[in-house]
Amino acid sequence: MSNSELERSIEAILMVIDEPVTELTLAQVLEQPVGEIVDALERLVGTYSEHGFELRQVTGGWRFYSRGEYSSAVEKFVLDGQQSRLTQAALETLAVIAYRQPISRARVSAIRGVNVEAVMKTLVTRGLVEESGVEHETGAILYRTTTYFLERLGLNALSDLPALAPYLPDLERLDEILDSLTD
Repeated sequence: MSNSELERSIEAILMVIDEPVTELTLAQVLEQPVGEIVDALERLVGTYSEHGFELRQVTGGWRFYSRGEYSSAVEKFVLDGQQSRLTQAALETLAVIAYRQPISRARVSAIRGVNVEAVMKTLVTRGLVEESGVEHETGAILYRTTTYFLERLGLNALSDLPALAPYLPDLERLDEILDSLTD
């Protein structure tokens, strides 16, 4: 298969996927070595530098994304007057989960200082948060963010989240404060 034929085949697949696709999956489907798939993907990334979209690697796979500078046009088209944004409470709750996961609902409530039950249901329903086990001491259900959360933010891993330290007054005492709130 020629380079251009391989690139076109990859583009055709990327146009129909719902979730990021890995190099290995592309290699298996196209019956090509993984190295050639990686090379083709890297060539394609450069190809789209002057377009309204880009090819990005996110959560271990590849997918087309609209460029950030066109987000207002895309948002207007997608929403078309509908309100599907997360509320401030949901964003705050999601941030607490993202940075402190796995975490129980009670702990999130203690950090935020309000009951987060309804907000948690919204985040679970939207696929941004999921159950991730049980806290041994209390039996409380623990929550974590999903790969869909990473995908929506355009991140490969949680380690790509920005550091919180510059925005918090005293990080060293945070655990002490949290423990005193849940006692």
